[in-house]
Amino acid sequence: MNRLDGRVALVTGGANGIGEAVARRLSAEGAAVLVTDIEDGPGGAVAKQLAEHGGRASYLHLDVTSPAEWAAAVATAVAQYGGLDILVNNAGLGDLSAIEDVSLAEWQRTIDIDQTGVFLGMQAAADALAASGHGSVVNISSIFGTSGGFGTSPAYHAAKGAVRTLTKNVAVHWAERGIRVNSVHPGFIDTRLLAQVRGTPFEQQMLAETPMRRLGTPDEIAAGVAYLAGDDASFVTGLELYIDGGYAAR
Repeated sequence: MNRLDGRVALVTGGANGIGEAVARRLSAEGAAVLVTDIEDGPGGAVAKQLAEHGGRASYLHLDVTSPAEWAAAVATAVAQYGGLDILVNNAGLGDLSAIEDVSLAEWQRTIDIDQTGVFLGMQAAADALAASGHGSVVNISSIFGTSGGFGTSPAYHAAKGAVRTLTKNVAVHWAERGIRVNSVHPGFIDTRLLAQVRGTPFEQQMLAETPMRRLGTPDEIAAGVAYLAGDDASFVTGLELYIDGGYAAR
């Protein structure tokens, strides 16, 4: 399918995992994709592969905590591809510590990337998205943005919960500007972020609490993002899309 022909997308955290899968899916759907990350080697390789397979794609270094780099990223998308239609705020990190063990610096770093980075991205892209006439923002939250999870990772939960509510707030604000804003809430997805828990009781607990009894794949998240990015979701804004194997239904 080419549901996104003629559209331009900016994807953060596109060097691997969910972000890479999203970049590949949006490209396969016809979008020009600006892949961004702080991991320049892997991020550049993703963009190169997309271009080699006939897509329009390029890579740009983007620290999502930097307003200046956000402004440069939006300007690059507009200069290279003529506009910006789709923003996917995916960049993020997690942790496993309990609240007693989290330093203020660790807390702030997670908030800066997972929460403030989303705010800065939407703020920087607002005018370009409005000019597109069919702007779409997809913010990657988490099942832990709406639950207490395992009682660990307090900064991650706080940030992803903020992304959930911020998404709804901006969706209401931008509804008449022609920009839709939705959040995707992945369950336990088989990415590099889960490498630290493989073979541990955390992994077994994840599987036990997922009714489908397996991890999800990045491609399954990317499919949901592609739906929200395009015109099939033209009357959808402020939605929380759970792609979680049934976790939130328990």
